[in-house]
Amino acid sequence: FFYLSRCHHPKPPNHPSENLITMAPPDFTNDERFDGLYLNIANQAQGIEPLLDTVFSFLRRKSDFFSGPPGSGDKGTEKAIATVHGVLQKHADIYLKDKKKETAVLARKEEAKRKKKEIAEKKKEEAEKVVKVEEDVLELDADGGFDISQSSAVEDTKPPAKVQEKTDAKEEAAPLKSDEADKKDEDDDEDDSPPPVGNGGTVDGKYVWTQTLQELYVTVPLPDNTRGKDLNVVMNKNNLKIGLKGNKEFIINDSLTKTIIVDDSFWTIEDGNRLVLTLQKLNQMEWWDSVCEKDIKINIRKVQPESSQLSDLDGETRQTVEKMMYDQRQKAMGLPSADEQKKHDIMQKFKDAHPEMDFSQAKMNM
Repeated sequence: FFYLSRCHHPKPPNHPSENLITMAPPDFTNDERFDGLYLNIANQAQGIEPLLDTVFSFLRRKSDFFSGPPGSGDKGTEKAIATVHGVLQKHADIYLKDKKKETAVLARKEEAKRKKKEIAEKKKEEAEKVVKVEEDVLELDADGGFDISQSSAVEDTKPPAKVQEKTDAKEEAAPLKSDEADKKDEDDDEDDSPPPVGNGGTVDGKYVWTQTLQELYVTVPLPDNTRGKDLNVVMNKNNLKIGLKGNKEFIINDSLTKTIIVDDSFWTIEDGNRLVLTLQKLNQMEWWDSVCEKDIKINIRKVQPESSQLSDLDGETRQTVEKMMYDQRQKAMGLPSADEQKKHDIMQKFKDAHPEMDFSQAKMNM
């Protein structure tokens, strides 16, 4: 039991440290030193409210946070609530400020893209005008004959016109190429496919993965009752290797798409049948289109910037991810998927309800 109200002791007079240069206290609002500890707690708590319960339970049971110093009475509890509200508001303000910055950055990018497109279109129009002006045509004079002076002028200016045409062709090709790139970007934006679940995807027969800007979460189905000592997990900054001891073939043995911070990455076994890896990205300002280089890629333009850890996903998305993981595990064991099992159960109920019917020759498409 410790006393929060006694954590700051006044310095005794003539203390030697008075003559030393004092260091500024750390900024706890952006302190990442305890992220690994909180991630482990979050994985076990399985939700925001249980995670907060663990924090306040610790303060209630092991400190005088709610009671305050002796003699505080109910004021100690009121001060504790006010402190929590103050800290919560402080972090809400930081979040809104960061979100405003992110929105401003996106707006600047969109504006730059729009200006680039306008410049390309303008160059294309100017190139078309130049080509049109330089189409030389001989006209008849008033007497019905050719105007020789005009012909000579045309002939004298023809070679430079050819040079100009070549230059204009190059200038015209540049905006056309830019237009093709813009068209490709527009095609990606007009893609009607849904956004990737959890900002990640599924690698059939291997794993399901999700991501945030800072981390990747890779869930690998395992045989029931698998323990840590049964696994061979090797995480390097640019390579990932996962396998079961005694098996020659690895579940994953490939180069990572991008670089990770190995010291801040870890893995755990959940429910004895799945391996969960948390990989810390080195560059925390970009999305990955796959975990490993040889895996199928996702469209990162469809990524939604939100937390994608399994415990933080909304109910429907989490059910979808858990169903994918269940189907992966069933497929690895040669068992039916959730949908196939559901059809089988419906058929079995129908058989039980109609014992007079012969189903020996019946076939059901899974």
